[in-house]
Order: sequence, then C-alpha cells, then structure tokens
Amino acid sequence: MNAQLLNRALGTAGPEALQRAELSRRLHAIQAAPGARFDGREEQIPVTQGQQGENAADLRAHHAGVNSIEIDRFEGRYLLSGGAEASIKLWDLERSENTQKHYINHPVAVVKKSPSSHQYGITHVCFYPFDSLAFLSSSYDHKLKVYATETMTASATFDLDSVIHSHSLSPIADHLLVACATQHSTVRLVDLRSGASTHSLAGHSRAILSVAWSPHEQYILASGSSDGTARLWDIRRSANSLGVLDLEDSVGIIGEDGLGKDARNREKGKAHTGTVNGLVWSDNGRHLITAGHDERVRVWDMESGANALSHFGPILKNTHLSTLLPLLVPSSLQESGKQVMLYPNPKEILMFDLFEGTLLKRLRVPGVSAAPLRGNAGQMNTRSRTTSLAWRAGNVEFYSAHSDGAIRVWLPKTPEELQSDLGEAEGLNSAEDEDRKRKRQALDDVFRDLTKHKITFT
Repeated sequence: MNAQLLNRALGTAGPEALQRAELSRRLHAIQAAPGARFDGREEQIPVTQGQQGENAADLRAHHAGVNSIEIDRFEGRYLLSGGAEASIKLWDLERSENTQKHYINHPVAVVKKSPSSHQYGITHVCFYPFDSLAFLSSSYDHKLKVYATETMTASATFDLDSVIHSHSLSPIADHLLVACATQHSTVRLVDLRSGASTHSLAGHSRAILSVAWSPHEQYILASGSSDGTARLWDIRRSANSLGVLDLEDSVGIIGEDGLGKDARNREKGKAHTGTVNGLVWSDNGRHLITAGHDERVRVWDMESGANALSHFGPILKNTHLSTLLPLLVPSSLQESGKQVMLYPNPKEILMFDLFEGTLLKRLRVPGVSAAPLRGNAGQMNTRSRTTSLAWRAGNVEFYSAHSDGAIRVWLPKTPEELQSDLGEAEGLNSAEDEDRKRKRQALDDVFRDLTKHKITFT
C-alpha cells in the first residue's frame, strides 16, 4: 500500500489505479465474520454479549436449511433468502450494521408456508433486475411466483407441472421472459408481460438444472443439463439452438472470416462428463463459466465457443443434484485483466484466479455444526453444504448460505483485527482445555475410588 501511495504522490499512478489496488488488497483480506449472525426464529430471544459464543453459534436463518440467497443490485441493502422449509425471508443488512463486533440480524419480513405461497422447499430466489420492489421465487412444488417486496404477497403464480431447479431474468433485455430450468428436458420461458408460459426450447435430452441470460446480448440464453451439455440459444430464431459447448474444442468455431461468419452450429459434444448444474456469465459477457458433477469448472471464450482450458485442480467437490453457482467478483474491484472466482466447496469457500486457475485462498466456514438437522420430510442433514453465494453491491463483502440453516458473512479484515480474533480463539481454546482437564480429573477420581475397593467375583 505504501508503494501505491508513493507512486500516486510521484504522479506515476492515477487515482483509479490506486483505488483498484486498495480494493484488490481488501478483496484478498476477506475472512469470515463469525460474530455476524442471522436469526430467523419467530420468537426472538435476546442474546447478551457474554452469551455470543455459546448461543449465537446455534442461530439459524432457516431451521431446515437455506437453499438460495440474493442481494439487491441497486443499494446492496436487502438480502432475500429461500429456505428448505418453504419460507422466504427478507433481511435489512444496514439495520444490523453497527460498531459492535457481534450482532444478530432478524428478518424484516417473512413469507411463511401457506396455501397461497409455496408448499415445498424453495429452489431459487432473485430480485427483479430493474427494481428491487419485486422478486421471483421457484420451488419443488412446480410453481414460479412473483412477489411484491413491500407487502410480501404473491402477485402472479405460474404452474409449470415440473420441479423448477432455477430461473433467470435478463438484466438488460426489453422483454420480460423468465427462463426456467425444470425437471423436463426443455427450457421453459414464462412471459411476465402476457402471462404465457407455454413456450419452450427443445434440445436437451434430460433434466435442466441451470439457465443464465447473457449480460451483453439480450436474446442469448445458456442452459446446462444432466445430459452433460451446455447449450446456447437465440430466442429470436425459429431454430432456437445455437449449438453446444465441447470440452475437447480449445480452438472454437471461427467461421470464414475468423469472427464466426457463416460458421456451422455444433450439435455434438459435451461441456462436462457429468451433470452441468452451474452457469455464470462474466460481467462483459465474453466468458461463460460452467460447473459439473465431474467436479470440474470450465471457462469458455464466448466469441468462439472455445474451452479456455483453465484448470482448478482436484479439490473441487460437486455431487449434489441441485444448482451450484460459482460467484464472480465484480471486475471493478480488481486489477485490469484479472478475474477472481469464489467456489462453494463443502465446509469451505475457495478463491481462484479465473483465467489461470490458481488457488488464491481457502476460506474455512466457521462454526459448522456436526449435529444432524432434521428437515420437513424427517431426513437427516449431516453435511453442511454451501448452497449459494451473493456479493453485496458497493462493498467488499459477500454472504454465503448453507444447508445447516445459517447465513454467514465474509468481510475484509486488517492484520490488527486478525490478531485480535486469534487472541480470542486462543482464549476460548484455553477455556475448553481447562474444562476438558476438569472432566478428566473427575473420571480419574472415580476410577481411583473404584480400584481402592476389593472386588470378589463368585
């Protein structure tokens, strides 16, 4: 940082370069903030400062697990969460911010399970891309719903007769088409303007788990299926499919002029050797990132459709039959030409350089409970999966949702704060060691008393 300030003072670096360097430094200083908790209980029981370590770790945003979260892209103030118990909760992130190191956030509004809301677990929630006063949700009950944020009431419901794994709205388009990834082998398009939900895109052979609109071309859509393919669509064309991505093609389709002119569609090839359950576009639309059950993440050059051959090593885990989306850090927070990806691994979040595949950091999820949790169907949830990630606009921080019901906060920390946290952790460990010694001493005393008495077996 001192070198950057010196370059700025000498005039060899502009203010934008200094800002990017500082934001990049803060990005790489991100750590878990275990003192920030989300409590979704209806009866709010006060937790005093002294009880933070004992009781706050057991707080849950959703008692059966959190399946999806999103933060509004305008103010970065409101967080939306969808739970496995069919509830949707709205959280005000500014309401809980204060100078205290520990704080508990409570929901400002809740949509409970009822005949007029979802009946089964929420699979995906997202704010309306042009106005945070509305949001959409999809569920295992086959329904896509549109809600008003102020009243938390459903203004429209679409029954697609199939489990909806995820949905997507274009952030730039004039149309109001919602693309839905369903258990069927076709991408379903729901028109919010007309209310029609009959149009579909056929091409996959098995269930679709992820869909994503291009942030640069309003009519281009990508979809990922359990048949191992990632397919591109142009919804304006009668033959909608533009082709598939092929993991064995590192050259791409360049056409007659090298820019794709008169290039033929590729209809054969797979993006992954297993189910494709994650699709994310880069901010500028030049790259598409796919995640699959072959435990690989691939980066694609979307100008040619070529595999960029980024390799992230063998530490990635991805086996659950649900949508899993890596999170791309906004390009405005990074140095030119760099892109950081956050990947939700079990019990940790991995930070990678997207293009080089270099592992930059491993962020351990704090306070993962080993105790099994019981969901609505009575099934035991023994693993704490990271189910969703969300970046907070205008800040260097992100949030993670977990199958143990917790929503966790990740913030940049200074070396002084890290040292303070280390001291607190050492204090807690010392207290645990003393308690362990006391219990061992009690057992030793009992054993000694027993061995003093003569025991006769007859």
